[in-house]
Amino acid sequence: MTSLFKLVVQEKDPKKLGSFLLKNGFSHQALIKARHHHGMILVNHKRRYLSFHLSAGDEVIFVSGEEKKNQFLKPSNNPVDPGFETKNYIVLNKPAGVLSIPSRYEDNDAVVNRLMGYFLQQNKKDLKPHVITRLDRDTSGLVLVGKNAIAHARFSKIGKDNFVKKYHAIVHGNFAEDELTGIIDEPIGKEGDGVKRAVVANGKKAQTRYRVLKQVEGASLVELRLLTGRTHQIRVHMAYLGHPLFGDPLYGINDNFSRQALNCFYLAFPDPFDNERKQEIQIKDPEDMSKLWQKLVN
Repeated sequence: MTSLFKLVVQEKDPKKLGSFLLKNGFSHQALIKARHHHGMILVNHKRRYLSFHLSAGDEVIFVSGEEKKNQFLKPSNNPVDPGFETKNYIVLNKPAGVLSIPSRYEDNDAVVNRLMGYFLQQNKKDLKPHVITRLDRDTSGLVLVGKNAIAHARFSKIGKDNFVKKYHAIVHGNFAEDELTGIIDEPIGKEGDGVKRAVVANGKKAQTRYRVLKQVEGASLVELRLLTGRTHQIRVHMAYLGHPLFGDPLYGINDNFSRQALNCFYLAFPDPFDNERKQEIQIKDPEDMSKLWQKLVN
């Protein structure tokens, strides 16, 4: 697939063409592909080398090279629930039980596979999903996916600190009055040789901001924001506080809820294709979590 991008050089921009494109989120790999894989780089409608000197007001047209197709990836016809979509990326609502990207053992129904099927249904055969923000299989909620390698590269240059991800979790137990809000600042690392993580002294820095929204006897509804992005971070930090998530026997107890009660309900980020304008997407919690909370209330 090739994609076309238009940019206008501003007075403050780097004036060498290669530096200008790198500053605007195009990777070195993208520049190479544009030169050698059926793409092109134009300045005022003329092909130019990356060493070409730009002037303010010049129009740069970047046509990406063709992306290499993965012949082993299979499209899935299972549904996609778009929350927000543009020409270059999509934010979708991932159901629990679905992987973000295919694994070695399950390669036919991840978010990537479903989006391939979704694009085919729209007769957009050349779009290729690139997952930018991912969720664990049993966490539901918003996932940002680029539709081409350029989108992935430009979002990658933004930096994780500029993505705001907020979650709702239903946890065991109640919080004291002086513990209703806070930041958990405890390092997380591996526990043994398996997938389990824990708060350990030599772990990686991990910070989670939390706010208790509602409480009923024996359970609490909590809003959380990740300030870092460690594996199982929310699950580990909540268990560390003594409030493991419902449906999470790995870090808590077997309470018969079918999956960890965790949903990414809010995602915000600067749009690299729209002058860094802040995009905010918010969704309701899924039916299984809503029913669980109602059952606990009653």
